[in-house]
Amino acid sequence: MSAITIYHGSRMIIKQPAFGVGNPRNDYGLGFYCTREIELAKEWACTEESSGYANVYEFDLSGLTVTSLSGADYSILNWLAVLLDNRTFRVSNDVAAAGKAYLLDRFLPDLRDSDAIIGYRANDSYFSFANAFLNNTLSLARLERAMYLGGLGEQTALRSPRSFERLRFIRAEAAEKAIYYPKKSARDQEARSSYRQAREAAPVVDAVYILDIMRGGWQNDDPRLRGNIPGRRHE
Repeated sequence: MSAITIYHGSRMIIKQPAFGVGNPRNDYGLGFYCTREIELAKEWACTEESSGYANVYEFDLSGLTVTSLSGADYSILNWLAVLLDNRTFRVSNDVAAAGKAYLLDRFLPDLRDSDAIIGYRANDSYFSFANAFLNNTLSLARLERAMYLGGLGEQTALRSPRSFERLRFIRAEAAEKAIYYPKKSARDQEARSSYRQAREAAPVVDAVYILDIMRGGWQNDDPRLRGNIPGRRHE
């Protein structure tokens, strides 16, 4: 399939997204962030004070280099390394500092030639999971479960001039704050509740933490990372 429909939530109607505009500290760096789910886009568009729009686009993928960080070729540690390279993490102890350096050295994929990146979305609530893992207080399995089962969906980040050229505006659908801000808030509260439950759950004897990964010398192609399916590995 060479063309897909994607949605961008915003307070404004955006007919012609501009390359090079935005926050460079987003999950996958500077880019235009969209989702395949219109309901999520409408939630992203709303704040407590204002309504917004789900901007609808046709995105032609033909000839583009698209990297799917949530696909079979990558692991949750690749995704986390990309976040570490772009977002600001609280490095509160020596383990966290060493873990950050280790993941960036061993698991950061080369995305320089990627026109677009598809991967998990880490809002502020789910960012707490990644932070806890880096600080050696959350296991790899529980980090995986948060990302796979968190309900935040995937996002598509357009990162090159070529990708912007392949974007065609179709329409904009109104997102009423009275409807979608409560949904956004409920999703956030569910994420925070899941985080608390994961932190408070009884530890598992053979759980794998960032310190174990460093001590074990895990590599990007390490067989211990194969089949990262929640409930099956690294509990």
